[in-house]
Amino acid sequence: MTATTNVHRCNWAQSSAAMQAYHDAEWGVPQHDSRMLWEMLMLEGFQAGLSWITVLRKRGAFREAFAGFDPAIVASFDESDIERLMLDAGIIRARAKIQATIKGARICCDMQAGGESFDEFCWSFTDGKVLQGDGHSVATVSPLSERISKEMKRRGFKFVGPTIVQAFIQAVGIVDDHSAECFRRTQRRPLSL
Repeated sequence: MTATTNVHRCNWAQSSAAMQAYHDAEWGVPQHDSRMLWEMLMLEGFQAGLSWITVLRKRGAFREAFAGFDPAIVASFDESDIERLMLDAGIIRARAKIQATIKGARICCDMQAGGESFDEFCWSFTDGKVLQGDGHSVATVSPLSERISKEMKRRGFKFVGPTIVQAFIQAVGIVDDHSAECFRRTQRRPLSL
């Protein structure tokens, strides 16, 4: 399946080939890799106030700047790394978001050291099950995202309000919010492009 194949996609994915490829191969596919889940949560935080395509276009630069989003490495970042990142034109240079990413890495590492993987944490709110959206509307916030947001904030994560968390749980497949007509609805496996 290619990004240009004439199939029905969710309306939000129609704007560009990059959005189509992201939609077709990744968005809504259940993700269970703790590192990837953490990466997606951090990228959703960087998106706050911006469009997802902005983040998507900078994703490679983000991965390079944040050591492949390896929490163990990012947790060791210090003020000199923050200054280096503030000069990196390839990423979104927002000091508070950079600091939140470093803090988020430390929290993930603490969770892991305590015997809790980020994957287990994220999926614990649905008992490991994918929740199915109604296929007619895409929620921007939900009781589930409010609950997860509250717990993430309690643990010290930043940029994890209910709207960001809703986008995150849709992106990583905890909630399948593809439209009823979308060819990816209920497909819970990655596609090769």
